[in-house]
This record gives sequence, C-alpha cells and structure tokens, in this order.
Amino acid sequence: MKGQEWYQADDVAEEYDDKRFSRGGQLIDQREKTAVLDAIMPVEDRNVLEIACGTGRFTVMLAERGADVVGLDISAAMLQQGRRKARNADLEGTLEFLRGDAGRLPFPDDHFDTVIAMRFFHLADDPEAFLREMRRVSSEQIVFDTFNRFSSRSVYNWALPMGSRLYSKSEVSVLLAKADLTLVEVEDDFIVPYGLYRSIPNVLAEPIRAIDETIGALPVTDHLASVSYWNTRVR
Repeated sequence: MKGQEWYQADDVAEEYDDKRFSRGGQLIDQREKTAVLDAIMPVEDRNVLEIACGTGRFTVMLAERGADVVGLDISAAMLQQGRRKARNADLEGTLEFLRGDAGRLPFPDDHFDTVIAMRFFHLADDPEAFLREMRRVSSEQIVFDTFNRFSSRSVYNWALPMGSRLYSKSEVSVLLAKADLTLVEVEDDFIVPYGLYRSIPNVLAEPIRAIDETIGALPVTDHLASVSYWNTRVR
C-alpha cells in the first residue's frame, strides 16, 4: 500500500483534516459525504464497514445518523483522531475503530451490509485483491471512489507525497467483474483539481465550484472528471 509510513505519522494525522478539508476543501468534504449518503440511504440500522477510515469523517457521520459502523485503518495516529471526533459527537448508532490491514480483514464472510472505501484505491498496490476482500465481508453493497486517469488529476499527481494510482472506466469495470459486483451507479465530478480548492478560501472556491458543476453536468465532460464515485451491489 502506497504511503503507509506517511499516513501513520503523528503530525500528518493531526493536520490531515485541516489541510484537506478546510478553506475551499470544505466543498470536497461535502461532496464526498453526499456521495456516500446518496449511495447507502437509508443509513439507520445499517451495518457498515469503512476501509481506510482515517480520521473518521465518514464513520462518525454514519454513526450520527444511526448506522452501526466499524472503521478500520492501518494508522494508529489516524484512528486516534477518529476516536476524538467520536467522543465529541452525538451518536445515534454504534461506532468502533480497529487497527488492521485491508488486505486481511478480520471479519467473517458476509458480515456487513455495506463496505465503503473512500480515498483508498488511489493508494492500493493490488486493487483486485483488496476489492475481492471487501466483497467477501459484504452481503449487499460496496461503495468506493477512484481518481481518473484521463483528467486534471494527472497534471499534479507527481507533486503528491506518494503519487496516486489513476484508473480508467474500463479498468474499474474489469475489477468489478472479477469481484462479482454489479454496478448500480457511477457519478463523475470535479473537473477542477482538488489542489486548487484547498489552496484558496471557501468564499473564492464556491463560485469556481459552481462553474465546475455546470460544466461537469454536460455528458461530454464526463471523461474529464477527476473522481468517480462507484455504487455497486453484490451479485
């Protein structure tokens, strides 16, 4: 897995949310949470596993809405941030954080209704194996995102600490078939690179986002989107 040591550093974990989801990054955070909620609604009483849960952005959100959630991550420092968020939240469901390896999930077959993995597959060294393992522990649904090969993401990919694995639509379709998953829906978004949003105040990012959404709504621009949100079902 790319970036394991980087993500496990205490200073990275402490600054992770502020660097990525403050300023204009708030718009990225909102869009990703909307994608997850839209895919798995209704949330209440669902049994959910989040792979690479990091600082608990999605795990806490889902538990607040009544889901029973397990968040798994390899980084103890990230999990510490997630537990801190959980202590400050009013949870309707249950939430447990576990340290573990996404390649060897410590759960029996079909244990969860839904498995989600946001900001995970761009770091995966063996995406097929990871997806098969997620499929093994899910009885109904897997939700994940990918960064797209033919997009603005490739322009600044070299500047990231560990780079990213970028995917074409056809590559993901092959992965889904091998994991015996059926595609329910895929949404494409963010023609403008994430890095621009993070670097400017929210008040400046909002009009750029409005233009981005308008252009992105045109079918001809789907292949230019930086990210795709995949909603799949177990066959």
